[in-house]
Amino acid sequence: MRKWIFVVIAILLGLIVLHWSRQRPSVPSAGVIAPDTPIQDDISNGTSLQRGDVTLVTRAHFELTARVLSREDYRFDAGASLAPVDLALGWGRMSDSAVLAKISISQSSRFYYWRVDEFPIPQRDIETSSANMHMIPADEAIRRALERVEPGQVIHLQGFLVDASRPDGWRWHTSMTRDDTGNGACELVFVEDIGTVNR
Repeated sequence: MRKWIFVVIAILLGLIVLHWSRQRPSVPSAGVIAPDTPIQDDISNGTSLQRGDVTLVTRAHFELTARVLSREDYRFDAGASLAPVDLALGWGRMSDSAVLAKISISQSSRFYYWRVDEFPIPQRDIETSSANMHMIPADEAIRRALERVEPGQVIHLQGFLVDASRPDGWRWHTSMTRDDTGNGACELVFVEDIGTVNR
């Protein structure tokens, strides 16, 4: 019995270390390292994609290069099997290490939170140059690539903004703008390609 207790403790410690290592940011060079805003091309009549019992409807082609501000993995909520990871992403001034050094960033319950003692840039710049995005991997290779993403990296991804639904009435809608905040402001991204960018 004692042996199994030690095994369970070792597994839990391993999971804690893994979570901490993924949250520990790498430190890129100073200055704006992801200057461009996301590219979005809205789709008038979206295509339906099936992922198990979940139907996805494409709303827009989506592409961005952004700095990873934080990541959070999900295993147990209603969307975990579809979108196992959320990435809080920043571009423009929200990709600048000097700015980010003065902003405390965290994620939980599918939300992204930031806090400042004193604004390094206007509040609206923070709100419109960063977002929490729910990542839906298109296949197993993309899932593995998402597992390797770490805070501090600059990534480039392409795919679609999608709405998701199940026959039991469950719904998950994507934001269609980078100007919104609060509940419903997160993007639901079907990721077809993702990679890191050297800066």
